[in-house]
Amino acid sequence: MIHAYKLNGYNIILDVHSGGVHVVDDLFYDLTTSLTPPLGESCPQDVLDKLKATYLEEELKEAYEEILTLYKEGSLFSEDDYDKFQNLMTLSPVKAMCLHISHDCNLRCDYCFAGTGDYGNGRKNMPLEVGKKAIDYLIAKSENRRNLEVDFFGGEPLLNFDVVKEVVLYARSLEEKYNKKFRFTITTNGLLLTDDKIDFINEQMYNVVLSIDGRKEVNDRVRHRVDHSGCYEAIMPKFKKLVDKRGDGQYYVRGTFTKYNLDFAEDVLHLNRCGFDQISVEPVVSDPKYPYAITEADLPVIDAEYERLAKILIQRRKEGTGFNFFHFMLDLDQGPCAIKRLRGCGAGNEYVAITPDGDVYPCHQFVGHPEWKMGDVFTQSIDLEMKKKFAASTVYGKEDCRNCWAKFYCSGGCNANSQTYCGSILKPYHLSCELEKKRVECAIMIKAALADGTPVSAQKDCGSCGEEGCGVCGE
Repeated sequence: MIHAYKLNGYNIILDVHSGGVHVVDDLFYDLTTSLTPPLGESCPQDVLDKLKATYLEEELKEAYEEILTLYKEGSLFSEDDYDKFQNLMTLSPVKAMCLHISHDCNLRCDYCFAGTGDYGNGRKNMPLEVGKKAIDYLIAKSENRRNLEVDFFGGEPLLNFDVVKEVVLYARSLEEKYNKKFRFTITTNGLLLTDDKIDFINEQMYNVVLSIDGRKEVNDRVRHRVDHSGCYEAIMPKFKKLVDKRGDGQYYVRGTFTKYNLDFAEDVLHLNRCGFDQISVEPVVSDPKYPYAITEADLPVIDAEYERLAKILIQRRKEGTGFNFFHFMLDLDQGPCAIKRLRGCGAGNEYVAITPDGDVYPCHQFVGHPEWKMGDVFTQSIDLEMKKKFAASTVYGKEDCRNCWAKFYCSGGCNANSQTYCGSILKPYHLSCELEKKRVECAIMIKAALADGTPVSAQKDCGSCGEEGCGVCGE
């Protein structure tokens, strides 16, 4: 399977199953897209007849020889050999946990999937006892995995920051005993940031996610306080201070764009001008009945904006003033292993969420839907049948994904969005699919524009993650 497209003056051919990316001239492009595998030793006469009005027959035959060489090498029209990984789609140790340290928030964002912080179950904070039990649960369910990840989430985690600190210290106290290494992340809206909180976060958190939507007028329209006043002026200086003091530590500012700001590239650029170089501005996912919702009618405008942003990033990087935009950060040279490409984020299998009451869910977006509860931290229980269902949720288990050219980049999309908007984790949400395809096309085009003449892509196989006891590749 190939995916061929033209963007920003580049003719790009993606070989889906090998991951090979070919940036070609018009003749090679037109000839390749006219061929149907399997390929024989000579170019089919009907193809020559079709194209010889535009190109010399001798040139077509020479190009065909190049195509045939790539075909035999397995980097063009390659066979789908991913079925060999299907028997590896089994239960895996849990490696990551989203800890709902607070089901409360000091903002009332219009588009909040969490019911403005309480997930529909009342405002509460996680007691320290539950936080410690959650760490015990992760240690037990991780089996022989050493590297573990915990994301302090909400609501707003800073509303329960004393418990955040105690949970971190508790986890650190167990690392040597159980041969574990914890990496912590915190997601915050920043309103309650103080110097002492910034210092603790920068000392203990491997990553920090800073929530802001971009320009003041954009941010304050949908991200407002309980009294409907804006938050931009209060949080921006605090975010700048945290990042300035963080040095080389990982972080990113994370925004959401809605129908109100389909010119979201301006928000990306605004955040960069404010001093941030790690930026994610993502499309809202919501019921189309809401005025801020993105619908399929908006896709042409959004596609054009992604293309505009891609061209800006190319120019900026050539000038030495580039920055990272999350959705264009595509590693074509050493991407995720085969299992990761087939199964994605690992929700419900390698990744779980814990509520303030100690209940276990497949991920943060399933919280609030009791039918998806899969255990609790007090009894260290987990619903193995549900876990198996998520372990088997791959691009080959989703009919709409199996023949999609972008399947190894989105890995089937978000299970929670599929369930919410399509009624099944095995039915991908079409709107999100179309947005992802455009982002991937732009990301590959950026690589083509910045390439130095070396091959653009080569994927890596399972077995190279380097994680001892990952439960998949066995390393």
